[in-house]
Amino acid sequence: MRVVVDFDLCESNAICMAVAPEIFEVRDDDFLYILQDEPPEELRGKLAEAVQRCPKQAIAIAED
Repeated sequence: MRVVVDFDLCESNAICMAVAPEIFEVRDDDFLYILQDEPPEELRGKLAEAVQRCPKQAIAIAED
């Protein structure tokens, strides 16, 4: 699985970071960074929750 973020939609509100800090980080420059483009399977639940909770629907999971 691969994390996909539409940075044109992303507001960097850090909800995804609160849900999955192993995958997402909003830094002092107020931009979202993906820490793991291809997170391990054990983080799928957190990633799915981050996708669901994103208010702008800017996050998706791509299956390779």
